[in-house]
Amino acid sequence: MTPHLREAGHPAAPWRRATRGESRWPAAVAVVAASGLQMALPRWLSFGPHWLLPAAEVGLLCALVASGPGQLERRSAVLRTGGLVLAGVLSLANATSAALLVRDLTHSSPVRSAGTLLVAGGCIWAANVLAFALWYWELDRGGPADRCHAVRMHPDFLFPQMQQPDLAPPDWKPFFTDYLYLSFTNAISFAASDITPLTRWAKTMMMLQSAVSVAAIALVVARAVNIIG
Repeated sequence: MTPHLREAGHPAAPWRRATRGESRWPAAVAVVAASGLQMALPRWLSFGPHWLLPAAEVGLLCALVASGPGQLERRSAVLRTGGLVLAGVLSLANATSAALLVRDLTHSSPVRSAGTLLVAGGCIWAANVLAFALWYWELDRGGPADRCHAVRMHPDFLFPQMQQPDLAPPDWKPFFTDYLYLSFTNAISFAASDITPLTRWAKTMMMLQSAVSVAAIALVVARAVNIIG
């Protein structure tokens, strides 16, 4: 909304106003779930010790929760960097497993069972959804703390409630669950549904997520069907 409209008595949209910060706990649960999925993968889908990257993820998460256990309202370069590093470690671990899975699929030996491949592909796909949901949540309009203080006016993702405020409560703004939905729909259909990426980084991240999903779903299912047949 332009300044002259606000001066004329038109209030800014809720997502463009300073509001109370959201809780970190939904994102924290997602990180723990993604780490658990990575630990459930076979050892041949990881470099080095199987537990190393999941342990680093949980350690970073504990540090972030200890530094800001309540509402995410404090703007801090350290906390923001920690959140981005956590998302990066999650993605690194998952991308590594996906690359190793693709390499395994292109070699004829050792031959994995169809069940093993499907479980591995499913774990990588689900962890991919959670990792990119964290990325979207951490990066959209500068992250949860910046969104709380309405630091940036231009969104990276356009939600339906931003275009039609009558569809949502007057204090609506996107929370982690909204970004999880975005990540899930992008991973399952390789395209955004009702949420539109606006900036170049948002479009690039969605393309990367779709690429990992293709490796985890299309290639795995094709190989599993070939083994069963």
